[in-house]
Amino acid sequence: MARTRPTPTATVPGAGTLFALRAIGLVILARWLHSMAQMNFLAALEGMASSPAASLNLVFLFLLIVLPGAKARVERPFHPLPQWLRQALRFFGLLGFLFAIGSIGVFVWTAGWRRTFHAVADTNGWLVAAPALYAAVVWICRPRALWRSNFAARRFAIGRFAVSIDAATRTTVVWQESRKVGQYDARELSVRWLSGAPQGGAVASAPALLPAPVQNDDPAPAAGVAEPVAASDSASDSAHAVDSTAAPVAGQSAVTPEPGAAAAQRAASARSTAAPAGKPARRPKIELLWDSPAAAGHNRQTVFRVGLASEGDRTAARALDTALKQA
Repeated sequence: MARTRPTPTATVPGAGTLFALRAIGLVILARWLHSMAQMNFLAALEGMASSPAASLNLVFLFLLIVLPGAKARVERPFHPLPQWLRQALRFFGLLGFLFAIGSIGVFVWTAGWRRTFHAVADTNGWLVAAPALYAAVVWICRPRALWRSNFAARRFAIGRFAVSIDAATRTTVVWQESRKVGQYDARELSVRWLSGAPQGGAVASAPALLPAPVQNDDPAPAAGVAEPVAASDSASDSAHAVDSTAAPVAGQSAVTPEPGAAAAQRAASARSTAAPAGKPARRPKIELLWDSPAAAGHNRQTVFRVGLASEGDRTAARALDTALKQA
């Protein structure tokens, strides 16, 4: 009996990006055809032929729906589009967003807010949805790394750059978005921290707290001082007993400091070393340097320089520095 072949349920990374872009293009095209159907098609085509904005919008819709050269691949989860197509969609999407915002702004300035609200209701919210769709295309085609950071697989994403290290061959490949920058020996690469970035995120250690000296000898009574009465003797004996029982507790607290105080001191020392007082905190940056003694003229070359905008970028930069030092 023939067995049916199961349909794979796992989607290829990047297929969702292609689906979203095509869906946006089809929505804009459907709305455009609906607007043309409400008036004469011949007059609309003649107006489009004499309008540069309409011609650019037609090119944008063609690229957005057809997506020439786009293909979802596992090794490029965040870049299923070719670089030229991504740049073109970002450029046309930005032009369309500015044109839509300008047209709506002129209409609001001339007609007023009341007529604008009526126009939004009559167009079923298209005056608000059109700029949002163009902005969504620009956001989908934003600059980003080729993949997410995966420290176990030795893949690092910092800004728009992606770095992969092969532990077996000690080979490092650097990508800028979907463009391959180069392939290097991991032993010839190093991370340089710039603009106040911590060296690998090290935290300064707090100074050790020494125990306070305990005095066991009682001071000798001064000469010529009269002895107190019996009631005073009993009070002084009880006070001396309380002091003697409290002395070991004080010595113990001096020997073993509280963990909260030590953590506060370490955080304060890290803040003092990271950002000097009176100066605004600058955006930390790193450089990936290539120092190859075998390649003449290529000593101390900068592979890339990128700013660490988020905590994920800073964590990936520290992990990359550690991985290169271990190579």
